[in-house]
Amino acid sequence: MSEQPGRRPARPREEVFATAMAAIAEHGLAALTMAGLGRQVGMSAGHLLYYFGSKDQLLLETLRWSEAQLGERRRAALDAPAPAHRRLADYVDLYLPTGAGDPRWTLWIEVWGRSLADERMRVGQAEIEALWRADLVALLEQGIARGEFRAVPPGRFAVRLSALLDGFGTPIVVGLPGTDRRFALDHIREFLDESLHQH
Repeated sequence: MSEQPGRRPARPREEVFATAMAAIAEHGLAALTMAGLGRQVGMSAGHLLYYFGSKDQLLLETLRWSEAQLGERRRAALDAPAPAHRRLADYVDLYLPTGAGDPRWTLWIEVWGRSLADERMRVGQAEIEALWRADLVALLEQGIARGEFRAVPPGRFAVRLSALLDGFGTPIVVGLPGTDRRFALDHIREFLDESLHQH
């Protein structure tokens, strides 16, 4: 966003994303208006539409921004000088929502809900998920090569583990009774121990 002569400078994109993420997490995308968001960041709705094109595009860009931040933490955890099982536990910890209403996962829920009717949303979602999957496959390959994990097909195992994480993550973020983070982690650890542990 560039500053134009005689006008207030546009807010940094990061401020817009952070404000949008907080608003979506608190009230949902349906309640978010470009005018309301603009008031919070000191910009007009017209400026926001100029930079982002639509509310759905703003949603996708906010998700990309959120995932880029998390991606840095994920790569740091996976590059740490720790055993593969410890790094896999860190991966799972970063993947799952922190609890009901987790802002990052709320963004994901909103994107999933719009992907059916919007190819750009589907493509963007697939690109972000592919980064998580590639990191997981690389970690599994390392663990198998070093004899820390049982020799499973890394790509197929990554698909199954991702589905398991999504399956637990969704009820956690919506606050489904009987499903919380501790419950999910217990089942996921059991699955990983049974599937990857060298007997």
